[in-house]
Amino acid sequence: MGDVANAVNETRQWRRLMQWAELGAIPGDGVNRPALSALDRQARRMLIAWAGEIGASVSIDAAANLWLRREGSDPAAAPVLTGSHMDTQPAGGRFDGAYGVMAGLEVLTALHDAGVVTRRAIEVVAWTNEEGSRFAPGCTGSMSWAGFRPADSWNDVRDQDGVSYGAALAEQLAAEADLPRRALGSRPFACIEAHIEQGPLLEAEGRDIGVVTGIQGSRWFTVTLQGQSAHAGTAPLRLRQDAVQDMVRAISALNALTADPQDVLRFTVGRINVSPNSSNSVAERVVFTIDLRHPDRDVLLERGDAMEAILRDAVKTCQVSVVENFHAMPAQFDAGIIATVQAAATALGISSSQMPSGAFHDAQFVAPIAPTGMIFVPSRSGISHNPAEFTSAAQLAQGTRVLAQALVALAG
Repeated sequence: MGDVANAVNETRQWRRLMQWAELGAIPGDGVNRPALSALDRQARRMLIAWAGEIGASVSIDAAANLWLRREGSDPAAAPVLTGSHMDTQPAGGRFDGAYGVMAGLEVLTALHDAGVVTRRAIEVVAWTNEEGSRFAPGCTGSMSWAGFRPADSWNDVRDQDGVSYGAALAEQLAAEADLPRRALGSRPFACIEAHIEQGPLLEAEGRDIGVVTGIQGSRWFTVTLQGQSAHAGTAPLRLRQDAVQDMVRAISALNALTADPQDVLRFTVGRINVSPNSSNSVAERVVFTIDLRHPDRDVLLERGDAMEAILRDAVKTCQVSVVENFHAMPAQFDAGIIATVQAAATALGISSSQMPSGAFHDAQFVAPIAPTGMIFVPSRSGISHNPAEFTSAAQLAQGTRVLAQALVALAG
């Protein structure tokens, strides 16, 4: 196993990540590479070419998840899975998601370079639309694969340009019609996803690796407030149906509902659309999103279920609509996988600590299907979803070495 970890090439991995970062590059070392876009397809073709250099097979499924496979000596044995995603936030960084896919590719390449053949095949997956920034919710690829929702559940969801998820997915599949098609769903022997931490704890503790114990649950809502537009100079305040003023009341009430002295519960209003969005008109319509997260299932259910009544009570003049778009209950990772990752770090002399994940990941939807875990590497100042997101080449390589050690242990 040590031979494979030692064959991980820090320079090669960094160079390839930086090549990906050129696809959708924005000022400040950031990346804007939406899911199911032309830029996404370019990044995928680059990955396919690198896989071809080591003889890994490539396939896609009906959700456009992209799969790389290095065969093992026992074709009947269930494979070991790793990977992450390649889409970004609109003002994203170079490492979120992309590192997990690249780390998987680097493990396959290190196996090739070391001449090691595992008993089980090792597969690397690039999941479709993890971020949900173009098409909400995120993780549509992994949810489709896991059977969490039918693959056509989001076909009518539209991006800000009016393009539907179904149309973008069909375009993606047509562009990759030359690739072998595999069925949705499978039963891996185990799965480990590598990712940047997206938080400050590892850096603050001086640790090289986070051994992830689970992922807190998430609920996403869309709130629509429908009022009536009016002239800002002539309409008396007492007669207005001002959607923005009702939004302020609504968010204030939600802040009170979600107040948490321990600062564990996460409540975010991340997107607000106002109509007619004119400086001298009363807003007739506001649509805003809610992102609610907590590691305790009961808290997540209780606070989320209370939101609609709180909103209706807070709003004074507008009609209210509340739609839940997405939910994923907290996930606890497999104790055996946690132990395998911990043992891999220890064997390589790499410091680690166990920790939960505040962000959701595709691994959350793999966990009910197969024993699953995650590896975190430090994020400078805890910054993520931002062009300033940074993890050094050496830190990324440390994470990939632990991933290699763990995957080979599982693959035999």
